[in-house]
Amino acid sequence: MKSAVVVFPASNCDRDAQTALKQLTGNNPHMVWHGESELPEVDLVVLPGGFSYGDYLRCGAMASQAAIMPAVQAHAEKGGAVLGICNGFQVLTESHLLPGALLRNAGLKFVSRPVTMTVEETQSAFTRHYSKGQTVTFPVAHGDGNYFADEETLNRLEGENRVVFRYAPGDNPNGSSRNIAGILNEKRNVLGLMPHPERVCDPLLGGTDGVALFQSLIEALG
Repeated sequence: MKSAVVVFPASNCDRDAQTALKQLTGNNPHMVWHGESELPEVDLVVLPGGFSYGDYLRCGAMASQAAIMPAVQAHAEKGGAVLGICNGFQVLTESHLLPGALLRNAGLKFVSRPVTMTVEETQSAFTRHYSKGQTVTFPVAHGDGNYFADEETLNRLEGENRVVFRYAPGDNPNGSSRNIAGILNEKRNVLGLMPHPERVCDPLLGGTDGVALFQSLIEALG
Protein backbone atom coordinates (compact mmCIF):
# COMPACT_ATOMS: atom_id res chain seq x y z
CA MET A 1 0.00 0.00 0.00
CA LYS A 2 1.40 3.35 -1.05
CA SER A 3 0.49 6.33 1.09
CA ALA A 4 0.98 10.06 1.50
CA VAL A 5 0.70 12.32 4.53
CA VAL A 6 -0.22 15.95 3.84
CA VAL A 7 1.69 18.42 6.02
CA PHE A 8 0.09 21.77 6.83
CA PRO A 9 1.70 24.61 8.80
CA ALA A 10 1.38 23.56 12.48
CA SER A 11 0.57 19.93 11.77
CA ASN A 12 1.99 18.07 14.75
CA CYS A 13 0.90 14.49 14.16
CA ASP A 14 2.30 14.11 10.66
CA ARG A 15 5.38 12.28 11.96
CA ASP A 16 3.17 10.04 14.12
CA ALA A 17 1.22 9.04 11.01
CA GLN A 18 4.44 8.58 9.05
CA THR A 19 5.91 6.31 11.73
CA ALA A 20 2.78 4.17 12.03
CA LEU A 21 2.48 3.75 8.26
CA LYS A 22 6.15 2.90 7.81
CA GLN A 23 6.10 0.44 10.70
CA LEU A 24 2.96 -1.37 9.53
CA THR A 25 3.31 -1.23 5.74
CA GLY A 26 7.09 -1.40 5.39
CA ASN A 27 6.90 1.57 3.00
CA ASN A 28 7.89 5.10 3.88
CA PRO A 29 4.93 7.36 3.06
CA HIS A 30 5.36 10.45 0.92
CA MET A 31 5.30 13.63 3.02
CA VAL A 32 3.43 16.15 0.88
CA TRP A 33 3.68 19.86 1.70
CA HIS A 34 0.34 21.71 1.61
CA GLY A 35 1.65 24.14 -1.02
CA GLU A 36 2.12 21.43 -3.62
CA SER A 37 -0.61 21.01 -6.22
CA GLU A 38 -0.20 17.31 -7.07
CA LEU A 39 -0.17 14.06 -5.16
CA PRO A 40 2.13 11.16 -5.98
CA GLU A 41 0.48 7.92 -7.14
CA VAL A 42 -0.78 6.53 -3.85
CA ASP A 43 -3.60 4.42 -2.48
CA LEU A 44 -4.13 6.33 0.77
CA VAL A 45 -3.92 10.02 1.69
CA VAL A 46 -3.75 10.94 5.38
CA LEU A 47 -4.67 14.38 6.69
CA PRO A 48 -3.01 14.38 10.12
CA GLY A 49 -3.83 15.97 13.44
CA GLY A 50 -2.48 19.23 14.74
CA PHE A 51 -3.43 22.87 14.60
CA SER A 52 -3.19 23.85 10.95
CA TYR A 53 -2.71 27.60 10.60
CA GLY A 54 -2.95 27.89 14.38
CA ASP A 55 -6.67 27.05 14.30
CA TYR A 56 -7.40 30.63 13.29
CA LEU A 57 -10.78 31.39 11.71
CA ARG A 58 -12.32 27.90 12.13
CA CYS A 59 -10.31 24.74 12.72
CA GLY A 60 -9.46 23.31 9.31
CA ALA A 61 -11.03 26.18 7.35
CA MET A 62 -7.78 27.68 6.09
CA ALA A 63 -6.24 24.26 5.40
CA SER A 64 -9.29 23.37 3.29
CA GLN A 65 -8.20 26.11 0.86
CA ALA A 66 -4.62 24.83 0.55
CA ALA A 67 -3.15 24.23 -2.90
CA ILE A 68 -3.02 20.47 -2.34
CA MET A 69 -6.71 20.08 -1.48
CA PRO A 70 -8.10 19.92 -5.05
CA ALA A 71 -5.76 16.96 -5.61
CA VAL A 72 -7.01 15.34 -2.39
CA GLN A 73 -10.61 15.87 -3.50
CA ALA A 74 -9.83 14.41 -6.94
CA HIS A 75 -8.17 11.41 -5.28
CA ALA A 76 -11.33 10.81 -3.23
CA GLU A 77 -13.64 11.31 -6.19
CA LYS A 78 -11.90 8.59 -8.17
CA GLY A 79 -12.19 6.16 -5.24
CA GLY A 80 -8.88 6.66 -3.46
CA ALA A 81 -8.87 6.29 0.31
CA VAL A 82 -8.60 9.39 2.51
CA LEU A 83 -8.14 9.29 6.29
CA GLY A 84 -8.57 12.50 8.29
CA ILE A 85 -7.53 12.33 11.93
CA CYS A 86 -8.44 15.07 14.45
CA ASN A 87 -7.55 18.30 12.60
CA GLY A 88 -7.71 16.20 9.43
CA PHE A 89 -11.36 15.42 10.22
CA GLN A 90 -11.98 19.15 10.59
CA VAL A 91 -10.34 19.76 7.21
CA LEU A 92 -12.56 17.11 5.61
CA THR A 93 -15.75 18.76 6.87
CA GLU A 94 -14.55 22.22 5.84
CA SER A 95 -13.73 20.79 2.39
CA HIS A 96 -17.21 19.19 2.20
CA LEU A 97 -15.69 15.76 1.74
CA LEU A 98 -17.66 14.83 4.87
CA PRO A 99 -20.91 16.32 6.19
CA GLY A 100 -21.34 18.23 9.42
CA ALA A 101 -18.94 20.34 11.44
CA LEU A 102 -16.63 20.09 14.44
CA LEU A 103 -17.55 22.64 17.09
CA ARG A 104 -15.90 23.76 20.32
CA ASN A 105 -15.93 21.04 22.96
CA ALA A 106 -19.07 21.20 25.08
CA GLY A 107 -16.99 21.80 28.20
CA LEU A 108 -15.06 24.61 26.45
CA LYS A 109 -11.79 22.97 27.46
CA PHE A 110 -9.04 21.20 25.56
CA VAL A 111 -9.26 17.46 26.25
CA SER A 112 -6.22 15.16 26.08
CA ARG A 113 -6.76 11.63 27.34
CA PRO A 114 -7.59 8.09 26.22
CA VAL A 115 -11.25 7.52 25.34
CA THR A 116 -13.21 4.32 24.93
CA MET A 117 -15.21 3.76 21.75
CA THR A 118 -17.27 1.05 20.13
CA VAL A 119 -16.75 -0.02 16.53
CA GLU A 120 -20.10 0.52 14.85
CA GLU A 121 -19.34 -0.51 11.27
CA THR A 122 -16.90 -3.10 9.94
CA GLN A 123 -17.97 -3.11 6.29
CA SER A 124 -15.38 -0.57 5.21
CA ALA A 125 -11.79 -0.50 4.04
CA PHE A 126 -10.86 1.14 7.34
CA THR A 127 -12.47 -1.28 9.80
CA ARG A 128 -12.65 -4.80 8.35
CA HIS A 129 -10.11 -6.06 10.91
CA TYR A 130 -12.33 -5.01 13.82
CA SER A 131 -15.42 -6.81 15.10
CA LYS A 132 -18.76 -5.04 15.18
CA GLY A 133 -19.38 -3.79 18.71
CA GLN A 134 -15.71 -4.19 19.66
CA THR A 135 -14.48 -1.82 22.36
CA VAL A 136 -11.29 0.07 21.55
CA THR A 137 -9.32 2.82 23.25
CA PHE A 138 -7.68 5.67 21.31
CA PRO A 139 -6.30 8.93 22.70
CA VAL A 140 -7.86 12.31 21.90
CA ALA A 141 -6.22 15.73 21.98
CA HIS A 142 -8.53 18.49 20.79
CA GLY A 143 -10.47 21.59 21.76
CA ASP A 144 -12.92 21.50 18.85
CA GLY A 145 -14.08 17.92 18.47
CA ASN A 146 -17.81 18.29 19.08
CA TYR A 147 -19.36 16.70 15.97
CA PHE A 148 -22.55 18.45 14.88
CA ALA A 149 -24.96 17.91 12.01
CA ASP A 150 -28.67 18.52 11.52
CA GLU A 151 -31.11 15.73 12.35
CA GLU A 152 -31.64 14.78 8.72
CA THR A 153 -27.91 14.32 8.19
CA LEU A 154 -27.50 12.40 11.43
CA ASN A 155 -30.38 10.09 10.52
CA ARG A 156 -28.88 9.52 7.07
CA LEU A 157 -25.46 8.70 8.55
CA GLU A 158 -27.08 6.22 10.91
CA GLY A 159 -29.36 4.73 8.26
CA GLU A 160 -26.51 4.23 5.79
CA ASN A 161 -24.21 2.69 8.42
CA ARG A 162 -21.71 5.51 8.01
CA VAL A 163 -21.09 6.05 11.73
CA VAL A 164 -17.92 4.02 12.16
CA PHE A 165 -16.80 4.80 15.71
CA ARG A 166 -18.93 5.97 18.63
CA TYR A 167 -17.80 7.13 22.06
CA ALA A 168 -18.79 4.64 24.73
CA PRO A 169 -21.62 5.75 27.03
CA GLY A 170 -20.25 8.13 29.63
CA ASP A 171 -16.96 8.67 27.77
CA ASN A 172 -17.91 11.34 25.23
CA PRO A 173 -15.10 13.91 25.67
CA ASN A 174 -16.59 16.74 23.64
CA GLY A 175 -20.40 16.53 23.45
CA SER A 176 -20.57 15.10 19.92
CA SER A 177 -24.07 14.43 18.63
CA ARG A 178 -25.11 10.82 19.23
CA ASN A 179 -21.62 10.14 20.63
CA ILE A 180 -20.22 10.11 17.09
CA ALA A 181 -16.42 9.80 16.93
CA GLY A 182 -15.90 8.92 13.25
CA ILE A 183 -17.90 8.87 10.01
CA LEU A 184 -17.64 7.77 6.37
CA ASN A 185 -18.60 9.58 3.20
CA GLU A 186 -21.26 8.17 0.86
CA LYS A 187 -18.71 6.26 -1.22
CA ARG A 188 -17.21 4.88 2.02
CA ASN A 189 -13.66 5.69 0.94
CA VAL A 190 -13.20 8.77 3.17
CA LEU A 191 -13.06 8.43 6.96
CA GLY A 192 -12.83 11.25 9.46
CA LEU A 193 -12.36 10.61 13.19
CA MET A 194 -11.28 12.72 16.13
CA PRO A 195 -9.37 10.10 18.20
CA HIS A 196 -5.85 9.15 17.10
CA PRO A 197 -5.35 5.55 15.86
CA GLU A 198 -1.74 6.29 14.87
CA ARG A 199 -0.88 6.87 18.53
CA VAL A 200 -1.89 3.34 19.56
CA CYS A 201 0.09 1.26 17.09
CA ASP A 202 2.96 0.23 19.38
CA PRO A 203 2.84 -1.36 22.86
CA LEU A 204 5.57 1.05 23.95
CA LEU A 205 3.10 3.89 23.43
CA GLY A 206 0.48 2.30 25.65
CA GLY A 207 -1.73 0.33 23.27
CA THR A 208 -2.25 -1.29 19.89
CA ASP A 209 -5.96 -0.74 19.21
CA GLY A 210 -5.13 1.41 16.18
CA VAL A 211 -3.22 -1.34 14.38
CA ALA A 212 -6.38 -2.99 13.01
CA LEU A 213 -7.36 0.22 11.22
CA PHE A 214 -4.12 0.30 9.26
CA GLN A 215 -4.18 -3.49 8.75
CA SER A 216 -7.66 -3.07 7.28
CA LEU A 217 -6.36 -0.50 4.83
CA ILE A 218 -3.37 -2.64 3.89
CA GLU A 219 -5.67 -5.57 3.11
CA ALA A 220 -8.16 -3.43 1.19
CA LEU A 221 -5.66 -1.33 -0.76
CA GLY A 222 -2.50 -3.40 -0.85
